[in-house]
Amino acid sequence: MRFLHSADWHLGRVYHGVSLLEDQAHVLQQFVRIAADTRPDAILLAGDIYDRSVPPADAVRLLGLVLEQLVLELKIPVVLIAGNHDGPDRLAFGSGLLQRAGLVVRGPVEMDAAPLVLRDAHGEVEIHALPYAEPALVRSASGDESITDHHAALAAQTAAVRAARAPGRRAVVVAHAFVQGGAESESERPLSVGGTGAVGAEVFVGFDYVALGHLHRPQALGGEGAEPWRNARIQYAGSLLKYSFAEADHAKSANLVEMGAEGNCTVERIALVPRRDLRILEGELAALVAAAATDPARDDYLLARLTDQGALLDAMGKLRSAYPNALAIERPALIGDGPGRAAADHRRTRIQDLFASFHQETTGVALEPAAQAALDRVVDRLEQEARAA
Repeated sequence: MRFLHSADWHLGRVYHGVSLLEDQAHVLQQFVRIAADTRPDAILLAGDIYDRSVPPADAVRLLGLVLEQLVLELKIPVVLIAGNHDGPDRLAFGSGLLQRAGLVVRGPVEMDAAPLVLRDAHGEVEIHALPYAEPALVRSASGDESITDHHAALAAQTAAVRAARAPGRRAVVVAHAFVQGGAESESERPLSVGGTGAVGAEVFVGFDYVALGHLHRPQALGGEGAEPWRNARIQYAGSLLKYSFAEADHAKSANLVEMGAEGNCTVERIALVPRRDLRILEGELAALVAAAATDPARDDYLLARLTDQGALLDAMGKLRSAYPNALAIERPALIGDGPGRAAADHRRTRIQDLFASFHQETTGVALEPAAQAALDRVVDRLEQEARAA
């Protein structure tokens, strides 16, 4: 049996004030062509379909167009779950009707949701879709008051799946989580404050393939051989595009999964080529501007790390005259200690670390552990409210 696994589309994303919707549409047409060429038995979309819980209308239209092509034109079943960026109830609107057409959508957490069952020459395969859910929601749905963190929440969901599985069937799980051992990126929104968002890989024991979303770098957990990621059963497909300059060295792809008679899987990563790449250039401003004349990719989205020591007049204007889609400038030589030096970029610093630094500067003493724990709880609650807004 063959699956096409993708995740973290983040439709409607705006980066440095620029809408990426046209770039997303460009790559999604590649994804549709990949599906048409490879003819998978099912497409697995592991959450963060939208970039926010109330997506812009153009993002909704784009998703509708792509799903029509996959489900109605190509006749490929699609299993889609909500991630931590998605509004689960909005995403799952009409899911009962959509499932009749071949689109399985799981938004709110359900402890007894039926799997999609497919058949090949070797028997049946169950596909279990487990949407992202805050621990409190899983605690309410399961009635288990001991669930207080993401590990316990996902463990409860997978335990419910194991209890309901039909014997002898191979099984696939689609989930959205930060599994311990995975490599994070700057553009991922933390699932919770204080590190409690991580889950152990042991929650997926007994499943033949685990299609994950949340981490934006394509990666696998486990596996063996010269290229262990190819036969690892726990896989992150990665994001559709590079969504921060911290991902500049990523190679984006979709996972084509071949499952054998015993549930053993082999993964091929099929490259997704962006309309414009996201790159980092480093050097003096004048040299970068001069080099643009022979740069075939000068329409890429750029971060310029300028090594100039002195003052620069209208640096961004000059850069954009050569690279029209330049998004940001950094001056590493001006960051650090000493007179005239700027602090590190506050946008990359956690809010609780900013507060702790402010407390240290204004009071002269470090934040006590109890106060730090209280601050973590407040920030966690604020982030949960922001997701639901």
